Amino acid sequence: MSEFDLIRQYFTRPPDANARIGLGIGDDCALLRAAAGCDLAISTDMLVEGRHFFAGAEPEALGHKCLAINLSDLAAMGAAPVAFTLALALPAAEPDWLAAFSRGLLALADASGCALIGGDTTRGPLTISITVFGDVPPTLALRRDAARPGDEIWVSGTLGDARLALGACLNETTLDAGQFNDASTRLHRPTPRLALGMALRGIARAAIDISDGFAGDLEHILERSGCGASVDVDALPLGPVLRSQARALQRSCTLAGGDDYELCFTAAPDRHDAVLAAAHASATPVACVGIIDALPGLRLHDATRQPYFLTQHSFDHFKTP
Repeated sequence: MSEFDLIRQYFTRPPDANARIGLGIGDDCALLRAAAGCDLAISTDMLVEGRHFFAGAEPEALGHKCLAINLSDLAAMGAAPVAFTLALALPAAEPDWLAAFSRGLLALADASGCALIGGDTTRGPLTISITVFGDVPPTLALRRDAARPGDEIWVSGTLGDARLALGACLNETTLDAGQFNDASTRLHRPTPRLALGMALRGIARAAIDISDGFAGDLEHILERSGCGASVDVDALPLGPVLRSQARALQRSCTLAGGDDYELCFTAAPDRHDAVLAAAHASATPVACVGIIDALPGLRLHDATRQPYFLTQHSFDHFKTP
């Protein structure tokens, strides 16, 4: 099939009812109308076969994940999804693969109210690049540079099961079939915390989504905010499969595992109950795991207040093998 046949068959949707979208797929540009009183939050992520996902990855789950990780960036800003574009390089136009990929992608798009409005396709090594657009009132955006000494540090959901599943795929650890299936769901079908992100507007100060590992992602907040932090490694919420593993593996997966796509955020201590109310309203569990302080650097300790020294590092595209 031609490039345009591919777009028509697998990615063209009926006209979107969203009043923000003036023009979608089919022209040189899409037209996206500005929302009164909001900034436009924009984020781009690229996934490359063999680097971000295994060759031969199940295409429906891949379609879900490539949009989910972009929506997670919107969640970390407290932004509401509006639209996205898709750039897709394919070794070949295989109908079965495209049908499954587009099904996973568009199911999450529909569930999140995020319309596909354009993009590009070409032949090449399998590469997926998505740009998302969202709305957030400028004074309510959750920015990495907004943490302040005294803030409590919070984490949504649970951490570590995605890294545990990856470890099993790499023969680093052994899981039974049930454990592997449950942990793999977190790896291949993450849940972007959009409802929590929006519920935290006006409550949380700084936020980031946990994509490369909790410790490394929290350090991005600390660097941008000019602060430090003290974190109880044993307060980090463990994934249900990870709970049955050895303590050393638990700490490694939660601190440096990555692929969790949960939110790490800070809030003033007098907003503690408001954070819990936002978590309840969004049906998202949260855990308080540490405190922001004025002394630069990240200090880790265990439940007995003994220092803990992390030997693993969060994912880095140009340093991690």
